[in-house]
Amino acid sequence: MKLISWNVNGLRAVMRKMDFLSYLKDEDADIVCLQETKIQDGQVDLEPEGYHVYWNYAEKKGYSGTAVFSKQKPLKVMYGIGIEEHDQEGRVITLEFENMYVMTVYTPNAKRGLERIDYRLQWEEALLAFILELDKKKPVILCGDLNVAHQEIDLKNPKANRNNAGFSDQEREAFTRFLEAGFIDSFRYLYPDLEGAYSWWSYRAGARDRNIGWRLDYFVVSERLKGQIEDAKISAQVLGSDHCPVELTINI
Repeated sequence: MKLISWNVNGLRAVMRKMDFLSYLKDEDADIVCLQETKIQDGQVDLEPEGYHVYWNYAEKKGYSGTAVFSKQKPLKVMYGIGIEEHDQEGRVITLEFENMYVMTVYTPNAKRGLERIDYRLQWEEALLAFILELDKKKPVILCGDLNVAHQEIDLKNPKANRNNAGFSDQEREAFTRFLEAGFIDSFRYLYPDLEGAYSWWSYRAGARDRNIGWRLDYFVVSERLKGQIEDAKISAQVLGSDHCPVELTINI
């Protein structure tokens, strides 16, 4: 099974920059998860052939939002995590299949000066509790922009960015707790020492051309699936957003 996750940073903008339907057809993934779609219901006419399509829109226009395209129709679709405070920004969609759950997640940014760090940590705690309940029933494949570079290897300039949003001690520790609860960062599981592997680059100062980036986009899977992971990729050659797609191939 091939899964793709991509923070498109505005789906309409991506569709103006590239032939998005051709991209989906060429990749031929079983499931495609999007984050930061920044659309409301009816703003995009997109029904890829062969896919069931699910959207979660933020209440605030032009903000956040997620989507999932799945070749197989799920048994059930859940929007959000069941907590009103955390479900107003369209950040989570969960698809239940016979032998697994697949989740797309767009984690809140702690923002400049960590002004939203308290909310971010509340979100992390609530999300983990939600995931652990799912994991009791079936293994979980979670993907998305998790807005954290976990280790120093996961960004170009760790010392200069220490305690900035996305590389604060609090956010990194929260991700460590997530993994310690029984989950695997699929990319680092396969490539523990690979440097220069990033999925986000600032639009400023030619950062992408110079590969001055961060790895913020992940496929995290229940630990009991680790032996079924076949490959994990970062598709840095795919343009259209300040993030690039990440990919997981898993035998499930």
